[in-house]
Amino acid sequence: MKIIKYTDRNFDDEMDALANRADLDLESRDDAVRRIVRDVKDHRDRALLEYTNKFDRADYRAEELRVSPEEVRAAYGRLREEEVRALRLAAGNVRDFHQRQVQQSWECDRDGVVLGQRVRPLRVAGIYVPGGKASYPSSVLMNAIPAKVAGVRTVVMCSPTPDREIRPHVLVAADLAGVDMIFKVGGAQAVAAMAYGTPTIPRVDKIVGPGNIYVALAKRLVFGLVDIDMIAGPSEILIVADASARPGFVAADLLSQAEHDELAVPILVTDSETLLTAVQAELETQKKRLDRRDIVEASLASQCRLILVRSLEEAVGIANRIAPEHLELAVEKPRAWADKIENAGAVFLGHFTPEAIGDYLAGPNHVLPTSGTARFSSPLGAYDFVKKTSVISYTQEALKKVAEPCVTLALMENLDAHAGAVKIRVS
Repeated sequence: MKIIKYTDRNFDDEMDALANRADLDLESRDDAVRRIVRDVKDHRDRALLEYTNKFDRADYRAEELRVSPEEVRAAYGRLREEEVRALRLAAGNVRDFHQRQVQQSWECDRDGVVLGQRVRPLRVAGIYVPGGKASYPSSVLMNAIPAKVAGVRTVVMCSPTPDREIRPHVLVAADLAGVDMIFKVGGAQAVAAMAYGTPTIPRVDKIVGPGNIYVALAKRLVFGLVDIDMIAGPSEILIVADASARPGFVAADLLSQAEHDELAVPILVTDSETLLTAVQAELETQKKRLDRRDIVEASLASQCRLILVRSLEEAVGIANRIAPEHLELAVEKPRAWADKIENAGAVFLGHFTPEAIGDYLAGPNHVLPTSGTARFSSPLGAYDFVKKTSVISYTQEALKKVAEPCVTLALMENLDAHAGAVKIRVS
């Protein structure tokens, strides 16, 4: 892992590199994904089945692609009672949090002018759930529940089933989240199917959910035909810590991100060299106990940064500059420093609030902006599954009061038909 100190000659260059880390190299697979998307658009179910067989080694017929109610019921039987209870608790917390985000339509009426906004849920939302290196029932809850809370009529979920293996945790989570239709397809072909629609999979209005580089590129390709949530980069955490932090806690949280994949980004920024050294030792000790040690070691070797700064003020400044997906304030007075955070997907306060609690149980969404995009974007929420329509109404008297400046503005732009549409109503 790389140690960077404020005394290093290239310290600013290193911080610049971290702040400009958004390099997903999507173009390297551009042609392949374009071909898949085009094939599904043109050949629909036939192409979808061919790619599912090719990439997932799952030779389905079209009528087998949709998960049946019997398969969902069977999934419950494959889980332990405590697993179902944990999923129910998480689902309840996620639902409670996102219900606070629901937006209402509104109108105001003043002197013959009615202005307002209609807030309406999307009709159909598509949820992509990866099925690669791990099973992610928590992602099902985080993507589907906000859609249902917003009032989306139909939630469609696609998730690959390599070798025809259905992950029971994912099916149970989908059932608890209220998903309406579940399909056994993944990859770029699933994204294309949801974007264009096939005889088996309905066309959706928006596609959300994480995936590999093929999924990310497919989402980018179909954006405009449908809406998407984001192009997600590798998972990342930045921990701002002072001397009050416990090295074991800090190391454990860095490792919790490193185990996601080899490109996950764990960063510590501290003003305590003693803490930095202790965290480094803890990382070496704790990683030996992890099942995904190879992935962890690859992340630590290529992406981990332990950064020593002069003060917490400098540490917070670096955090805002990097704009991390997850930001932990492992400091003595976290609430005082939280007000100074401008750019982060989610902020975790204090020594007993690990990032993992946000991934699973707290309630706020764990679908967060990555790669520095927290500078301008937000966590996934119920507000992402609605559309807004403006409402405008003038009486003739109200229009007369503003006709002259409206005509003036239209003529400034040499649009005399616009001006005429006002004049004819007040003459």
